[in-house]
Amino acid sequence: MRRFAAGRFGLVLLVVGVLAGLYGVAYVTRPAAERPVEAQPRKVGVEAATAACPATRGEDVSVYLPGTLSREPMRDAEPYTVSGPGGLEAGYITRTTSGAGRGLAGVRCAEPAAESWLVGPGPARARVTLHLVNADKAPAFADVEVYAAEGPVSGERGLGLEIEPGEHRQIDLRTLADAADVMAVSVKTFTGRLAVSARAVLETGGVDWLPPAAAPATEVVVPAVPGGGGRRELLVAAPGETDATVTIKAVTEGAAYAMRGRESVDVPAGSVLPLDVTTGIGGESAALVLTSTAPVVAGVVITGTGRQPDVAFTAGTPSLDLGSAVAANGAGSRLVLTAPGAAGKVRVQVVPESGEPPAPIDVAVPADRTRNVRLKGEGAYAVVVTPVSGRVYGGRVMEERLRSGLLITAQPLAPARLWTVLRPLTDTPRAVLP
Repeated sequence: MRRFAAGRFGLVLLVVGVLAGLYGVAYVTRPAAERPVEAQPRKVGVEAATAACPATRGEDVSVYLPGTLSREPMRDAEPYTVSGPGGLEAGYITRTTSGAGRGLAGVRCAEPAAESWLVGPGPARARVTLHLVNADKAPAFADVEVYAAEGPVSGERGLGLEIEPGEHRQIDLRTLADAADVMAVSVKTFTGRLAVSARAVLETGGVDWLPPAAAPATEVVVPAVPGGGGRRELLVAAPGETDATVTIKAVTEGAAYAMRGRESVDVPAGSVLPLDVTTGIGGESAALVLTSTAPVVAGVVITGTGRQPDVAFTAGTPSLDLGSAVAANGAGSRLVLTAPGAAGKVRVQVVPESGEPPAPIDVAVPADRTRNVRLKGEGAYAVVVTPVSGRVYGGRVMEERLRSGLLITAQPLAPARLWTVLRPLTDTPRAVLP
């Protein structure tokens, strides 16, 4: 019996030894563990797009589809909503030579979004009308908040707005913030989406539409500040709960530099800071590059020259990595392109309403410089800007000189609706937590 037990015990030891040896060999010869590949954002094509144009009776809307341009009449005072394939753009320009609304005013028809930002003069300086269009088939519930130099000023008056499917709501911002000289406006939906636009008529003269501003970020580039005479006013908003220290760099036609006296500014949390940068850019076309310790939103108010000065607006916008297009252009239009840091290159294509388009041209923008590019289209035409190399920002500026003063409008080059960037999905309990 003892021999049997000893034999069994020895067998167990033998098996354990063999298994340990095999495990050791497997451990030593196992392939090296591969690090998980971190998911990267993906550039994907847009299959369908929608744009909603705020109502202006009697105007023609320029509608660009890849390779073609048409004009559609806006027959009544209702918004014009257009849907089509990826690459769709739409917009229009109004021209008034007398009266309170004198000036050129251009608008890019907005796509429905869950969040929109605008920066510009406040209701104390201008009659600002906010246009909210629900182009979807479900109701949208939104909060409209106004930030001014003294902080958030709209209170609860703009919260919980319900916009029915197909509804167009116009809001005079004096009803939300009548004493604000400068402002940043956020429109955020917690259900549905809204296309957001705003038209500003200054008390001192001039009219234009406020372009959408890039969402709050710690790096913001405000392109398409045209050269020439007149005042240039930078507006910087820090809509969060943290004060922002902002450094400002000007990239002009001839140099890139921190403006004297504007190298660094402090923006209190929840407020908007106005800065006169007229002498800082010295009458040259420019872009302003902002780097901040807290997320900010920014834009520039451009005032023309003459007895009856017109006004235009530009705002922070992404680079041209996804390309861009402007549907509505005319005589006196040009591109203002900036390459902060390294040099860049873009391809510019004019698309006329009729006839064969001219050959595209490649435009090189030197490192840390701004360049003006005159557009040679005749009549109504669209312009398409495609990235070639580097990181380039820009906008379309349109001017007309009259004896009474310069007419001017500006439009930052927003990302084309031809492409979008999909962020990687991650497993997190935050997706289901309130």
